[in-house]
Amino acid sequence: MSDYRIETKCIQGGWAPKNGEPRILPIVQSTTFKYESSDEMGALFDLEKEGYFYTRLQNPTNDCVAKKICDLEGGYAAMLTSSGQAANFYAVFNVCEAGDHFISTSAIYGGTFNLFGVTMKKLGIDVTFIDPDASEEEIQAAFRPNTKCVFGETLANPALVVLDLEKFAAVAHKNGVPFIVDNTFATPVNCRPFEFGADIVTHSTTKYMDGHAATVGGCIVDSGNFDWTKEPGRFPGLTEPDDSYHGVIYTERFGKAAYITKATSQLMRDLGSIQSPINAFLINLGLETLHLRMQRHCENALKVAQFLESNEHVAWVNYADLPGNRYHELQQKYMPNGTCGVISFGLKGGRDTAVKFMDSLRMIAIVTHVADARTSVLHPASHTHRQMTEEQLIEAGVQPDLIRLSVGIEHSDDIIGDIQQALDKTYNNL
Repeated sequence: MSDYRIETKCIQGGWAPKNGEPRILPIVQSTTFKYESSDEMGALFDLEKEGYFYTRLQNPTNDCVAKKICDLEGGYAAMLTSSGQAANFYAVFNVCEAGDHFISTSAIYGGTFNLFGVTMKKLGIDVTFIDPDASEEEIQAAFRPNTKCVFGETLANPALVVLDLEKFAAVAHKNGVPFIVDNTFATPVNCRPFEFGADIVTHSTTKYMDGHAATVGGCIVDSGNFDWTKEPGRFPGLTEPDDSYHGVIYTERFGKAAYITKATSQLMRDLGSIQSPINAFLINLGLETLHLRMQRHCENALKVAQFLESNEHVAWVNYADLPGNRYHELQQKYMPNGTCGVISFGLKGGRDTAVKFMDSLRMIAIVTHVADARTSVLHPASHTHRQMTEEQLIEAGVQPDLIRLSVGIEHSDDIIGDIQQALDKTYNNL
């Protein structure tokens, strides 16, 4: 549906029913698929034919949703995973192996920071974290001969740094490696990283794409633009024979689909972080209203950010859509229609005051989740990022007093009213 606008793609993309087929994407809730002959099944296992034989690898419901997200991002091929965490792991692990190195911005989701900095190091893959505001020279200094990719988030969770996508893409490509971007917070409605040089995009579909805190899921989208064969031996997993599939060379057999085919047939086969068809179905329902919800999230968040900015008890507010924000210029360049519904701010009085404020909220709930229809709040230093040291928190852009407010799609007056009463209660009792 490349000729249609994104609003239409959200609703119509992915599933195109034929005469007499269900109008709504069906849930293919089956682990396995029947064939008439052993040879047909064998050809599927040898990657000689396309088709379904086991849901751990592929499922029709999942593929339709992946196709829709791929279309929304303007990509070439995509796959769903069981979570956003799995998507980020697969995206990097698909090009890195033991002995390799990659670069990541430091201001990223705490779970991803831990995945890269701890778990992947146990697999023999090293990472260098760099400031998302680093200059081209500083980014370049982080490269090594064995560097295989660069990773960043369009909007850092929860620091809300707006990444200069073109700058990072340029340095990555200068060094012959792909630029991987987590586009979860902005969504393709507000930012399409491929248009600014990104090669691979990941999502936690758990967030705005689902939009209702009902499902956990992830997605990887490949632009199809990166040439894996340009430097012989640089990406052996893609350009050299895979012994587990009778020596298939993914770039030769599958061309632009090589990256996603390898991730599906090799990583998903062996690691198994597949999304369930019912979850894919629910995410598809969320995608149908994504364009409407993102507009409301951004409208509400800007009103709340303006209220916080003018409140005497608020020490600071970070929301790139505010004209005075340090990332406002980048926001206007990459996300001119708005960033997302997430705001970070701090209160006068520090960490203890932040906790008292959160405990005083009535409608707004304290939850781990973010980016759904309901307004919610979290204290990252105590929750999502609590595994980090004080030094790591600062490196990730998470101040000890930072409150992450995920503004929902309720009436903005009610959201602001709940914040106001919680502030009054907090400071009247100090």
